[in-house]
Amino acid sequence: MPNPNLWNEGDIVLLRGVYNDKAAYVQSARVVKDTPEETALLVWPGTECMVPNGYLHHAHDRSMWDRWAETTTNTLKLEKFIWHTNRFLILLEPEKYYATIYIWKAATDEFMGYYINFQLPYRRSRLGFDTLDLDLDIVIEPNFEWTWKDMDEYQQGIQSGGIRSDWVNEIEHAKQEVFTRLEKRGYPYNSDWLNWRPNPNWTAPCLPENWDVTY
Repeated sequence: MPNPNLWNEGDIVLLRGVYNDKAAYVQSARVVKDTPEETALLVWPGTECMVPNGYLHHAHDRSMWDRWAETTTNTLKLEKFIWHTNRFLILLEPEKYYATIYIWKAATDEFMGYYINFQLPYRRSRLGFDTLDLDLDIVIEPNFEWTWKDMDEYQQGIQSGGIRSDWVNEIEHAKQEVFTRLEKRGYPYNSDWLNWRPNPNWTAPCLPENWDVTY
């Protein structure tokens, strides 16, 4: 029998960062696949999002914005943002402290590489999936060369207490898992999704009125 808790291909859902039961960022997305073992979500140009205003206004110098000070004191204010430039295929696995993202340049369909986003394991909500970005990332080129990203922000989050010590311990385990997968070129780095393309009839998703309701 079908699982009533799973979403159908093409459904519009929300992928949200939630801290202390409050939305810290929100992406609308299309469901590409949803099974108990894996969820794939599509975010592409035109998608409506809600992001911290500091993220927008200090886009060229993020050192001027203290994300964790605002997040932990509930003073974070969100503004609407329309996704542009790149197409993201976001792969979520239960209990994992990271998501694997395939990135294409939308205008040319050029594959830009993979992106590891360290985050809390997702929880299903009535609107989609709730997690929390923990800043640390790995950028992986199509030839599998890789670099760390946002390490300073990650350390700032730890020092401020916004990123808890038990999350840090889990991320250390997650790092090893990612590098083992990468070394073996196992899924999801085995090209399974490289030739996938969105349904041409899909329109970019919009935010529902209750995007900020987390209960």
